[in-house]
Amino acid sequence: MLFWLTALSDGGDFFNLFRYITFRAGGAFLTALIFGFLFGKPLINVLRKRQGKGQPIRTDGPEGHFSKAGTPTMGGLLIVGALLTSTLLWARLDNPFVWMVLFVTMSFALIGFADDYAKVKKQNTAGVSGKVRLLLGFLIAAIAGYWAAQYHPEELTNQLAFPVFKDTLLNLGYLFVPFAVIVIVGAANAVNLTDGLDGLAIMPVMIAAGTLGVIAYAVGRVDFTEYLDVHYVPGTGEILIFTAGLFGGGLGFLWYNAPPAAVFMGDTGSLALGGALGAIAVATKHEIVLAIVGGLFVVEALSVIIQVLYFKRTGKRVFLMAPIHHHYEKKGWAEPQIVIRFWIISLILALIGLATLKVR
Repeated sequence: MLFWLTALSDGGDFFNLFRYITFRAGGAFLTALIFGFLFGKPLINVLRKRQGKGQPIRTDGPEGHFSKAGTPTMGGLLIVGALLTSTLLWARLDNPFVWMVLFVTMSFALIGFADDYAKVKKQNTAGVSGKVRLLLGFLIAAIAGYWAAQYHPEELTNQLAFPVFKDTLLNLGYLFVPFAVIVIVGAANAVNLTDGLDGLAIMPVMIAAGTLGVIAYAVGRVDFTEYLDVHYVPGTGEILIFTAGLFGGGLGFLWYNAPPAAVFMGDTGSLALGGALGAIAVATKHEIVLAIVGGLFVVEALSVIIQVLYFKRTGKRVFLMAPIHHHYEKKGWAEPQIVIRFWIISLILALIGLATLKVR
């Protein structure tokens, strides 16, 4: 919205700064951060008052989690509110990729909100039916995949791009939209599975979003794409403003989610943020890089899949408990130890992901 102030510029004054994506990204970060600090405590108070007993705790979960009973959930509203406000304020509102990512984020946030609400109201961990969640997720992701394809350059439309090997493209044709669905829904649910310890999910999401934001900015500039030898996707640079808002909102949320958490992200936040990562990857043609940058989420999801399939086949378990962060809890690792080590892993994977932007 503030980009429109450039109409007041003569080319060399303060208003000219609003032409620059990096300047507006900084503004989005600060806006979201201030939003988090301003509304964090009031939101938590409202959630605590409305929810009473807070998020129900799994009876079959690690014993240490019973002390968290009564902690309110739906804290994802703080992150979503911060990034929505900052994006609408600082991004160009005529950019289709910005609206596509916002559409996915807000739609998955609504699904998560309905699920959190059902859990709190019924005081059990069932929530909304998994089939309903998946069906709605598939529909939203399909719309987003088709949406993105309409604005990709002709030479990249319905193509799967590979990191490092710029000249290698796989034409998915009509399978591109189903592929986008897998990426977006998979990312949303993988982040949802990771959100099991205080501060565990939000920092890896911020790291992944920051990395994808840098990539989005790079692939949105023709001079950068030539230098880094990656595909040029016009318009994706504005996504950096969204990711900056996510980073600022994430920091504001982490202030209250740091152990011991005063509020949980809930599905409202985890589904929205995971869906956002998937949508950004689809928009920038970096779906495979997302699997690297978000490798922690991939491992968390795979641990659940492996556990379920192996148990059905043999009646035995591969892990002491899935997702894998609970496995390490059962092995006696302290919660902060798991969280910080997983953060380190996420940072390493992000650097590997950035390394795919090879310099000529």
